[in-house]
Amino acid sequence: MNKVAPPLLAAVLFLSGCAKQEKKAEAATTKAPEPISIQTAAAQSRQLDRTLSVTGSLNPDETVSVSAEVPGRVISIPVDFGQFIRKGQVIAELDKQELTFALDRSKAALAQTLARLGLDPNQEDVRPEFTPAIRQAQAQMEDAKSKFENAGRLVKTGDIAQERYTEIQKGLQAREAIYEAARDDARMLLAQVQALKAEVSLAKKRLNDATVRAPFDGAVSQRLVAPGQYLKENTPLVTLIKTNPLRLRLEVPETAAGSIRPGTELSFTTGAAPGATFKAVVRELNPSLESKSRTLTAEARISANDARLRPGMFVQVQIGLMKGAEAVIVPKRAIYNVAGLNKLFVIRNGKAVEQRIEPGQELGDWVEIPGDAVHAGDIVAVSGVGQLTGGAPVKVVPKG
Repeated sequence: MNKVAPPLLAAVLFLSGCAKQEKKAEAATTKAPEPISIQTAAAQSRQLDRTLSVTGSLNPDETVSVSAEVPGRVISIPVDFGQFIRKGQVIAELDKQELTFALDRSKAALAQTLARLGLDPNQEDVRPEFTPAIRQAQAQMEDAKSKFENAGRLVKTGDIAQERYTEIQKGLQAREAIYEAARDDARMLLAQVQALKAEVSLAKKRLNDATVRAPFDGAVSQRLVAPGQYLKENTPLVTLIKTNPLRLRLEVPETAAGSIRPGTELSFTTGAAPGATFKAVVRELNPSLESKSRTLTAEARISANDARLRPGMFVQVQIGLMKGAEAVIVPKRAIYNVAGLNKLFVIRNGKAVEQRIEPGQELGDWVEIPGDAVHAGDIVAVSGVGQLTGGAPVKVVPKG
């Protein structure tokens, strides 16, 4: 029987011990991971009113640059920036001296023409049958006619020569022509009266235009001139805005364009009035969508005037799309956002199943989960979601 040398036996025993230690270490490393302690909640089914959130802006009902229609030097401008003014209130007064002279000149020319018709300035609407010139021409014509009739009797008896008779006849024809010319002059003078009356009316209007008045109730957003400044025609004096009612202008996505129409009621909020919700009603829609953004422009009127709302404000608008739609909701704490992705974990068979989702409408501490990622009754993790990965074992612990 062969005996193993002592050194060789020692080496065999050493290697055997090392192999056992490696097996123990390998078993330790392949041991199942410890489950992660989490809290859970059940997904619920709710009936929601579908809404669409868009942005909008408030605009004044009217905006106008009030101008002077006549040139002149500004005598006074009794309104200033931020002031509220009423319709018809004086905004500016221009120098009226030249305009007054122009009106007096037009009135004098009209009076002169009326005098040629035998009328006074208070009879500018009278159309006379006869004027002094017509009466004079008519008298001369009738005298010439009488002489011609007498000459006709005398030429038959031979008391006057034929040449004299012909001369008297030509005199009658001349008087008839003068009479017709006088009637034509009268018609021309009547036409001149109408033209001069128009000139007088225009001069009166230009004189009145030297006093500039507000076209509607509104507030002054800009005052552009000062007393003493000379203005040309149609120079803007102030910018006037009408703030009641306000107009709400919004852009509706193409997908929701069919859900909004005139009469649709909207609600909106603004950072200028935290916690307050305001109402508006759609009045007008653009007949076509904007070609680049594929949005529909809508305009609504604010239902009630509120001093907190001002033109130019940025607002968040809620548009109602559908009432009583079925939806699945989960607690907001179940949503985990990382690198721009939203996900939650559904607990199935003691393990976390990752679901990437796009959150929908919010309801307080709950949020809608569109699609089929989560169904009503599914258990979702609401704590420790940042530690979970797909397939990780979990241990549900009670709240508190």
